[in-house]
Amino acid sequence: MDLNFTPEEEAFREEVRTFLKDNLSEDLATKVRNGRELNKQDIESWHALLQTRSWLAATWPEEYGGPGWNAVQRHIFEEECAFANAPRIVPFGLGMLGPVLIKFGTEEQKKTILPRILSGEDWWCQGYSEPGAGSDLASLKTRAVRDGDDYIINGQKTWTTLGQFADKIFCLVRTSTEGKPQQGISFVLVDLKTPGIEMRPIKLIEGGYEVNEVFFTDVRVPVSNRVGEENQGWTIAKYLLGHERTNIAGVGASTEALNQLKALGRKVKRYGKPLAADPLFAARVAEVEIDLEAMRMTNLRMLFGTSDAQGSVSSMLKIKGTVIRQQINDLARRALGPAASPFPSEDVIGNYGIAPPEAAANAANYFNNRKLSIFGGSNEIQRNIIAKETFGA
Repeated sequence: MDLNFTPEEEAFREEVRTFLKDNLSEDLATKVRNGRELNKQDIESWHALLQTRSWLAATWPEEYGGPGWNAVQRHIFEEECAFANAPRIVPFGLGMLGPVLIKFGTEEQKKTILPRILSGEDWWCQGYSEPGAGSDLASLKTRAVRDGDDYIINGQKTWTTLGQFADKIFCLVRTSTEGKPQQGISFVLVDLKTPGIEMRPIKLIEGGYEVNEVFFTDVRVPVSNRVGEENQGWTIAKYLLGHERTNIAGVGASTEALNQLKALGRKVKRYGKPLAADPLFAARVAEVEIDLEAMRMTNLRMLFGTSDAQGSVSSMLKIKGTVIRQQINDLARRALGPAASPFPSEDVIGNYGIAPPEAAANAANYFNNRKLSIFGGSNEIQRNIIAKETFGA
């Protein structure tokens, strides 16, 4: 299999680079490079810039407002955005719900919802995990009881990323208790302004606030907000999670993080010499780089072979991608030594008083990215999926 890019693909890469050079502000790129928290305005302004070229919904076909890219073009775009330190596109509406609606939604749902995702009028968040139902998603307990043309929803969702910015949430709810747990789940769209919904922030170990818990008390939602057939939600959930897991792998983001780690190794001194000259540090960096290159090749083989990344392929990419990113985070934290200690005083924001600006968030990133091997289906569960699909275990 020839994994070299064609002249047309290389020309597309240059087009993306030129766009990023001309449109990505230095302030925003610096904020991303230094690991500073992005606010809603930062994200929305970047989304709007991408949409001027119809590049925002990278996985959507042209008929729904996307660029109609193939899998290789999407890979090139994501890679170049990571190299330029562009903000990652918030995936919930664009990379998750959008593809679900295109495959399972009614024509009315596509006509009404998809344009509002592209315009930024609606910001979506995800309502999957619950207390006691994370990787074991089929054990979810949030109920949706039919009442005429509505569902009445009661229950709780947790780890709802960026829910504080969102207008709407897509949820998995239990609509039947008969048969296997997977058979009684439906996929429902909910307006967060509906009476009976309460969102509470969850403060994370590194001090950030990006996840929430959401409570539903007698929330009335039209049956027309259901995507797909009643009790078909498990099929839709698996389709959506395939997209999420591939996105989590983040080959481009890990490559840029590795480049920053190498630069830090050249800058930080140990015993009067650059840390990069330390044989133990150099060996660990080399080991991570080898794993990353192997994952890149696996990703390219998948891209050149098929545009669909479901089942064991997406699980494998999710496992390797998250482990590699955590290893890079760990090395970047260790490279700073004592300067990596988070929140050294009340007068210093993060580590910006004692570490290089581009590395001051290394400790916070290390703590925050421990989640990568858990969300989207824990890596332990992904190994079970691989074993079952590959060996019939």
